[in-house]
Amino acid sequence: MNRLILSAFAAAIGITAAPVARAGELWRATGLEQPESALFDAANNRIIVSNIVGNPGAADGNGYLSVLSLDGKTITQHWTDGMDAPKGMAISGGKLYVADITKVRVVDLASGKLIASIVVPNAVFLNDMTSDQTGKVYVSDMLADTIYRIDGDRPELFVRDALLASPNGVFADGDRLIVASWGKGIKPDFSTAEPGGLLAIDLASKAISPLPGAQKFADLDGVVAIGDTIYATAYMTGTLYRYKAGGAPEAVAHFKPGSADIGTDGKSILYVPLMNEGEIAALKLD
Repeated sequence: MNRLILSAFAAAIGITAAPVARAGELWRATGLEQPESALFDAANNRIIVSNIVGNPGAADGNGYLSVLSLDGKTITQHWTDGMDAPKGMAISGGKLYVADITKVRVVDLASGKLIASIVVPNAVFLNDMTSDQTGKVYVSDMLADTIYRIDGDRPELFVRDALLASPNGVFADGDRLIVASWGKGIKPDFSTAEPGGLLAIDLASKAISPLPGAQKFADLDGVVAIGDTIYATAYMTGTLYRYKAGGAPEAVAHFKPGSADIGTDGKSILYVPLMNEGEIAALKLD
């Protein structure tokens, strides 16, 4: 399975580029190395970026985290080293949790020091992360139709179900977890036999509910919610979608292929990693 995702990302880099969206952009940060996730750190007024630097599934020690200012300037290029292929991130209890293939790295949020590595048993390809209102952290395992929950330093199985259809993006939204699925029947070029969509998981009952009108429309990567609106990216096409309950997903921006785990300030700005370009784009929402 790891070989599959490696070849897929290599193929994605060679996809013919669509026109880059400029409307609504506040800035672009450049000079990053395969930025996969951008996380808004509200307590410290900054953006933390994960850099893969190589094969997304290779334990090569090349990965690191960077810190940007809120206007897109690089504060620290190598803030936290010693990772392999860091992807999604979440903040809880003064700590930063980072998905790194089969481990979750724990970083001291004040110093940037890597303080622990949590091995997730049976993990295949950990991808995105989020934290709920109680401080529990969730991480998706894209190639195992699984989501794990971490309370402190203890990983546990939260949900494993084929309905998750290669879960990639996860975002805690009140009493539910929003999931962006890549899709079913992943092919060697990482396209799918059936594209993914948006789901919700009740945090208490663990019941999975497809979001009406938002099924089988794209191979989705990152996801966030702002108020009653959900935003999700499709890595292979570079499309940013907007969805509201009762409606249908609407394409609101187009980037080159490689748009990954988006972040938000929770109000009116999205941070979109453009992995293949080594950039982060900040978008002001309407």
